[in-house]
Amino acid sequence: MIVSIDTNSGFCFGVTRAIKAAESELQNGALYCLGDIVHNGQEVARLEMKGLATIDYDDLRTLPSHSRVLLRAHGEPPSTYWIAQQRGIEIIDATCPVVKKLQDRIRACYEQHRNDENLPPQIVIYGQPGHAEVIGLQGQTNNTAIVIENTDQLDRLNFNRPIYLFSQTTKSVEGFQNLVEAINSSIINHKSSIVPEVHDTICRSVANRVKELQAFARANDIVIFVGGAKSSNARVLYKNCVEVNPNTIFISSPDELENFKSKIINHKSTNPDLQVGICGATSTPLWLMEAVRDKIINEQ
Repeated sequence: MIVSIDTNSGFCFGVTRAIKAAESELQNGALYCLGDIVHNGQEVARLEMKGLATIDYDDLRTLPSHSRVLLRAHGEPPSTYWIAQQRGIEIIDATCPVVKKLQDRIRACYEQHRNDENLPPQIVIYGQPGHAEVIGLQGQTNNTAIVIENTDQLDRLNFNRPIYLFSQTTKSVEGFQNLVEAINSSIINHKSSIVPEVHDTICRSVANRVKELQAFARANDIVIFVGGAKSSNARVLYKNCVEVNPNTIFISSPDELENFKSKIINHKSTNPDLQVGICGATSTPLWLMEAVRDKIINEQ
């Protein structure tokens, strides 16, 4: 059996930056993180062993003054900064620069058009409702932005009012393009004269992984995709693998390999040179993929 790890998988720049910030700040004393620092339970547990305490918004409102709170790569709405300021909490801002730039663009658009009396604007975000990044983006518009996850939700829009379209950074390029086409078709069907202002704000360092990941999946007989259960990026990339290799297995930890042991053994019995590829999401740490590899090798 040949077992390999996809060299293009693993933490994206924004997540790596946030993890390094946490490890550095932990050397200076107690540190809290607002929400899971990354959508991967094993990595969260590793940092908690080092002293990082994960809190929620209710905890933020009750922390003692001078507490130190790290904001993860996903970004936060303005209300989070206001709460921290009111309570005298020190913020370590690890918002991904790509996400931060998107927040600034959406806020600028909102401020520019918020007082348009005749045709109030519609700021539309192509994204996952309730996702941490999307919550931060909505906050830039005083929570007036409309979040759309797919073309079935276009009935939420008024096609006689200006539309300003942005995207969550980790959504698929294809999905965004499909949404743009559907909006343009709906405008024609409504006999409207508006021209939507489209901003493709998808992070290419994430989007470009799809092609590389699918090439890796095709090159292997079985693919073990390692990702967090909470990660939307993991779900998207896993589906991309399945599209080109149906023998793709999703796990979140090495222990879950036990559920698929018989499948791997059956494949190996008919193919002594079985190639097993291990890959993961932008929230999957390399050490976790290595642990999966080691377990497979040690138990074959």
